Amino acid sequence: MSLTVLVDYDSGNLHSAEKAFQRMALEVGAGEVLVTSRPEDVARADRVVLPGDGAFPACRRALGAYGGLAEAIEEAVTVRAVPFLGICVGMQMLATWGREYEDTAGFGWIGGEVVRITPADPALKVPHMGWNDLVIDRAHPVLDGIATGDHAYFVHSYHFRVDDPAHLLAHADYAGPITAIVGRDTIVGTQFHPEKSQATGLRLIGNFLRWRP
Repeated sequence: MSLTVLVDYDSGNLHSAEKAFQRMALEVGAGEVLVTSRPEDVARADRVVLPGDGAFPACRRALGAYGGLAEAIEEAVTVRAVPFLGICVGMQMLATWGREYEDTAGFGWIGGEVVRITPADPALKVPHMGWNDLVIDRAHPVLDGIATGDHAYFVHSYHFRVDDPAHLLAHADYAGPITAIVGRDTIVGTQFHPEKSQATGLRLIGNFLRWRP
């Protein structure tokens, strides 16, 4: 049976994510969904999901504090080429650098840096919070059935500025472009929370669970 692991490293409430992934795994026949912090579970996973809420440096440190967990994720993604989905700060950690509070090294799997949102309209508040429309930049299997204008739920003050435009799958507009989805090879990441994004988010989760890169 296929196994999807949601990595739990005390950086966010995983209850709603677990429910959404379990619902869609049942719907698309994707096997078991397991919330775990055990490296040995990541080592046997067929898919890995890394959520994250809060500040980039705190999430990066929290992940590193679980002995062997970051290394197990690295091995799964870079050696075994297991499909990977990063959510919110879990997506930001794909970058080379995070610039929140202090310079913090990311995984470096998708070149770029995580920088503060600076809307061209000073009346717009940061954090960027609430519903916004997606603008699809590139086709990808996880975006099957998702179109420009579909809504997603965001809550963040920093966003991922990618080095290579080919890695930008979708963005949102907030008096300037805000990176919404990144991807390359077997790796994808969403700045928004798919588990809170109703039909659009559930479709993306289902697509990820069906994805065979």
